[in-house]
Amino acid sequence: MKNIIKNTAILTVITLVAGVLLGYVYDITKEPIAQAKEAAKNEAYQTVMAEADAFEAMEVETVDLGTGCDVNEVVAANAGSELKGYVITTTSHDGYGGDVQVSVGIAADGTVKGIEMLAISETAGLGMNATTPEFKSQYAEKLVDAFTVTKTGAAADNEIDAISGATITSNAVTNAVNTAISYFNNVLGGSL
Repeated sequence: MKNIIKNTAILTVITLVAGVLLGYVYDITKEPIAQAKEAAKNEAYQTVMAEADAFEAMEVETVDLGTGCDVNEVVAANAGSELKGYVITTTSHDGYGGDVQVSVGIAADGTVKGIEMLAISETAGLGMNATTPEFKSQYAEKLVDAFTVTKTGAAADNEIDAISGATITSNAVTNAVNTAISYFNNVLGGSL
């Protein structure tokens, strides 16, 4: 009986100490992690809208665009006092390894300037190839209403060549990009 009480007390102390230490580590790392995420987001914005020098957060209107993706954030991309376009961050829930979050730069005339992944956890060597410049560049400098994924090679501006062995990831990224285009056209009023 004494051993049970002794072991219980030891485990309780260990649990309390571990809990206090975890709370302390969380408090120490919370701010640097938030700063790192904000810096990564700003870097992504600059990547997809290189001509902008300032980004101003806008209120996201909740609308059903019929894509199954979420619009997380919208920022106006400015160069001085001139509005160059928007960066729209969307999340597709259809990735093979989970959610895929993408920032899409859309110029004033509706041209997709580029995309950048903010969150992706796909299979290494397959779905993670969506982060390569070769795949992402398929979306850049295209003025389309929507992209489609093809397995036979992209022949038209609106076609995206699927990643071999990762069609699910290709579709998830494309759906996220299409959601941004749809938000631009239907909520932000299309061409500025």
